[in-house]
Amino acid sequence: MSDPDAATRVDTVARVTNRLTIPGFVNAHSHAFQRALRGRTEGGDFWTWRDAMIALADEQTSERVRGGYESVYREMRAAGYTAVGEFHYLGFEQALAAAEAADVAGITFVLLYAAYARGGLERFRQASPAEYLNQVENLLGRGIQVGLAPHSVRACPADWLREIGRYAAENALPLHIHADEQPREIEECVEEHGIRPIELLAETGCLGPRTTVVHATHADSAELDLVAEANARICACPTTEANLGDGFLAVEELCERSIGVCIGSDSNVRIDPLEELRELEGIARRRTLRRNVISPDTLLCFGSDEGAASLGIESWAEVEVDLEHDSLAGIDEADVFAALVFGCSADVFV
Repeated sequence: MSDPDAATRVDTVARVTNRLTIPGFVNAHSHAFQRALRGRTEGGDFWTWRDAMIALADEQTSERVRGGYESVYREMRAAGYTAVGEFHYLGFEQALAAAEAADVAGITFVLLYAAYARGGLERFRQASPAEYLNQVENLLGRGIQVGLAPHSVRACPADWLREIGRYAAENALPLHIHADEQPREIEECVEEHGIRPIELLAETGCLGPRTTVVHATHADSAELDLVAEANARICACPTTEANLGDGFLAVEELCERSIGVCIGSDSNVRIDPLEELRELEGIARRRTLRRNVISPDTLLCFGSDEGAASLGIESWAEVEVDLEHDSLAGIDEADVFAALVFGCSADVFV
């Protein structure tokens, strides 16, 4: 007797066998609330955009974070990200809401809890390093995976950086910080401290093997040498850096120094890890006037393993590539990884 469901089962097996399982991508730097600015701030410079971002931040209640972040994290999951480092400066209760949203969305979550001494909004700030570290310990006590995140050298003076750097080293916690994103930031740092931002991180004990410097788009050669000597990483966010007119990372100089690189969606103007990786190689090609500066395998490592190491996570979900997707039509098996990085968008993941 024939089985009327046999054809359906065979077809299902064929589709499953035409999928490639790879490590999920790790989004090492996200500000999920900024997703709401997509398409709304296409004008002015970085500082004009920042004014709009600050106004949006001031509107974020715990309820808005819980609902909005869940939506953003689901968008990340659909795009191939299975882990996220949320760089959070909206307040303690909102941090708890962000963790709840990640749990509901099913994404591995690390809260990069921001220290903020000055500037920004009052809700961003703590009164002292001790208050900040007490909040970190409270979050850790609730079972949330936490990394320390002095926001920037603009937001944290040297004494804060020393306290936070010491605590991070003593407790083997990740430390993430924005640095060298904008020329004005560097000028202000030199005026206040007499040295550049990454030099200040090194001097205050904030530059080590668990440190991730976010952006570093305007880091000079001496600063990159310091990053390499400390065995620290740099998190590149090319879609956001392009959108905000930040400049672009000297990717080939990082590779020459064997500096680890990870990626982040940052402002979430785009959520597509393949686009971030493709732009990294595109920047390197434009600067060096040659191709294949970074191999596809290495780029995929930037997108997964380096991000996981940056966040201090050891396991995160895999993703599946649809080998029957139109963008992979006619691709030989040996060329799949290169085709994935250079010819596909996030809709290739299932």
